[in-house]
This record gives sequence, C-alpha cells and structure tokens, in this order.
Amino acid sequence: MSHSKASAQINDWMMCLSDNGYRLTASRQAVIEIIASSQQALSPLSIYEKAHRQHSKLGLVTVYRTLEKLEELGLIQRVHQPSGCHAYISASTGHQHLLLCQTCGKVEFFSEDDEKINFMISEVGEESGYRIEEHWLQLFGTCISCQQYQGESSILSQGIK
Repeated sequence: MSHSKASAQINDWMMCLSDNGYRLTASRQAVIEIIASSQQALSPLSIYEKAHRQHSKLGLVTVYRTLEKLEELGLIQRVHQPSGCHAYISASTGHQHLLLCQTCGKVEFFSEDDEKINFMISEVGEESGYRIEEHWLQLFGTCISCQQYQGESSILSQGIK
C-alpha cells in the first residue's frame, strides 16, 4: 500500500474511532499505523512488537482492545491461521475471500463472483440439507514472489554442491 493511501486510511480509522466515542490515543494510533501499512496478516503479538518500537508505553492489552474495536467497526478482519492463531488485516469492501502466503504472510483478496464457488456452496447445502447463510473462504499457499525465491534458493544450493 502506498504511503499516502496508508496515511489516508489511518486518518479515516482514527476519525471512525472518534465518531464512535473512542478516545484517540498515541497507543491506538501506533497500532492502527502498523495494521494500515501492512500487506500481511499480523498476529496481535507481532502488531505489539512493531507498534511498541514507535510507542514505548504501549501495552499488549491495548493492542487486543484496539483490535476488538477496529473489528467491531468493520475496519479490520480476522484471519484464521492453520496454526489456530488469529491474525488481522485491513478489511476489504464487500464480501471477498483471502489468499494467504504461508511463507511471507502476504494477503490478497479474491472475489466470490466465480460461479464455481457459488455452485460448490449450493451443492454442499443441497447434499447436507443445510441452508447456507454465509461463508468465509481462505486459501493458503505460496505467493509468486516466495515461489520464485524458493526456486532461486534451490538452484543456488544445487550449484554449491
């Protein structure tokens, strides 16, 4: 995300907190700055570690409370990790699904406009007897950059032997 886009998002989020009766503190702003400027899903602990460098008085409890408020306001969304831990990213507009790189943590969104996904959901509902009311799809894999890096590393290690 560009610096100007991240700055605008930070200002929007701070304004949204204020409009909803939350105090604007330096600690909250530090947390917001980390999330808004990241292309990766970040765990609460990694947010704390990065934001603590900017604001030494920040506590882990403040990170969790800020994440809770941002999620309630629809500004961030929770990412479920295969390890069972949660991470957070800026929320997208509309209903979208996630692609997550298991190597670098990069997150990309993809739309559910794909007829195959809608068909699959419909089929699952029919076969199970459930009336599917909502869903959340996250796909885990390795992004192109990490695949290229792993390919280069493999070639380099083969040449060293």
